[in-house]
Amino acid sequence: MVEIKQSFALEKRLQELYEAHTERAKLIEWNYYDYLPWEKGSSFILNPWNESQRTLPTEIVTAIETSMLTEINLPWYTAYLKDMFRDGLVPLQGFVHNWVAEEDQHASALENYLILTRNSDPKELGALKKEMMVTGWDSTFASPIATMGYTAIQELATVVFYQKVAKTSKEYDDTLSVLLTRLSKDESLHYAFYNQVIQIYLELDPNQIVFLAPIIMDFKMPGQVLKDFDDRMKIIEKAGYGPEQYLDSVLEVLVKRWKIESIQPSSEEGRNAKRDILMYMDKLRRLKAFANRRKNK
Repeated sequence: MVEIKQSFALEKRLQELYEAHTERAKLIEWNYYDYLPWEKGSSFILNPWNESQRTLPTEIVTAIETSMLTEINLPWYTAYLKDMFRDGLVPLQGFVHNWVAEEDQHASALENYLILTRNSDPKELGALKKEMMVTGWDSTFASPIATMGYTAIQELATVVFYQKVAKTSKEYDDTLSVLLTRLSKDESLHYAFYNQVIQIYLELDPNQIVFLAPIIMDFKMPGQVLKDFDDRMKIIEKAGYGPEQYLDSVLEVLVKRWKIESIQPSSEEGRNAKRDILMYMDKLRRLKAFANRRKNK
């Protein structure tokens, strides 16, 4: 199977999409420092940190820390994306440059919030941050469409994550809820761009579905490089985001948006990829139904 890498039709559609995204992004430009409770800040030398200073439940603190630690690995993501689009697809190069600036705000906002409100031990957070960046992040994706498929899933998952945690945190700190809601707006724009890129690829050649099947069926969030990521996600479920939300609000949405059920690949590889995705989705739905039956007993 040959991937669509460069063609006049593809480049033209991507350029139009990038220009539309840029205009939408201008309408919601913001500065992270306007959303932070600076009045709560104080010296850790004069007033050392202790656990009693936390004002949020463990699940919300864990959610914010995990998200922040994922966001701060931005240099690794940037290096990978820049290399992936180095030889062509100019609109995607432009998008990545804007994406970097927007994502950088997210890491700064979350880290400063945790420090200002004393919901995280600054020394422990600093150590985790260093460990995360030293560990880095790598990808085995060898094509632009696979990369775009991965980022579409990741961005939508992040949108849902922020929205769910924002709703849960409103009871404890409205400032945090507002901040997370604001972050979700950026992520929604990112998701919309990546999602439409995939739609363009599949519209031009339905056989491109072969590059999406392994991404959908073996997806892992970039935060997975954290040693205790799985343990963290179990805790975060209490804040409103877990496997059920991932299936219902991420995968189901994308399978519908990408018209996986109705797409008609002409190659055997493409038809097999479609079959595999639909079988995988059926498996996840059965697992969800089984889990719900057990929960309701």
